[in-house]
Amino acid sequence: MKKRTIALMAALASFSALPALAADNPNSLTDDEKQLGFELLFNGKDFKGWKNNGNWIIDDGAMFRAKGGGGLAYTVKKIPDDFELRFQWKVGPAANSGVYYRPGQYEYQILDNTRHRDGLNPRSSAASIYFCMQPSHDMTRSVGEWNHGRIVCQGTIVQHWLNGVKVVDLDYSDKRWKFNVGLLQARGGDLKARGANLSLQDHGDPVWYRGIRLRELSGKEKLDRTDITPAEIPADVLAAEKKKLDGIVARRKAQQEKAKKAKAKTKEPAK
Repeated sequence: MKKRTIALMAALASFSALPALAADNPNSLTDDEKQLGFELLFNGKDFKGWKNNGNWIIDDGAMFRAKGGGGLAYTVKKIPDDFELRFQWKVGPAANSGVYYRPGQYEYQILDNTRHRDGLNPRSSAASIYFCMQPSHDMTRSVGEWNHGRIVCQGTIVQHWLNGVKVVDLDYSDKRWKFNVGLLQARGGDLKARGANLSLQDHGDPVWYRGIRLRELSGKEKLDRTDITPAEIPADVLAAEKKKLDGIVARRKAQQEKAKKAKAKTKEPAK
């Protein structure tokens, strides 16, 4: 009788543990996420729905950039105009990557802030809108630990969250952020562009992604607009940033001129 009682208790314990195990699976949706209309973009097993050049592999339920060959792109559907994206990421030492969610340089920066040179400038640190808006403060976890990223876009508002904290809240129609918007535009950013494929950058470094969930917003959701202050950037860092931006702009102009000449050449009549 005692053995039967112990066996029954063990069976009940195993059944009660099933929901907890499911909740611990990052590549699944919680009941709340299902109610909110999230869909899972990565199943943790293969690259179904993703364009992969063979340089990314599945590593313990995550997409891992194993060697050079390009980024990953989700090809099933475009990102909606208004949306919420949730994902988990981690990096190796000194690693750099990014999540692109709109056309024209909209990037959620993924970075080891402590070792990569981009970490010296808050405007290119982890969770920034890369080279546009810096986070309020560094919320990254130690290298090798999973971080929880979140992107919310509605109308002219772009928010970046990291590990449960809102660190970027940009309304690009707000004149306070004219300089920041100008940085994005100088790099080729188009504020009104929509309809990108979600893309995970291959920057030549070890990076992992998992738990990628997306939902479309109606455009009328009440967002957390609590005011936050972007981190201060030291004068010497600003000077280095300007030099870098000047180089980016010069290269873009050179590329545009080259493309213009090539196009004109193709229109020349045959001799």
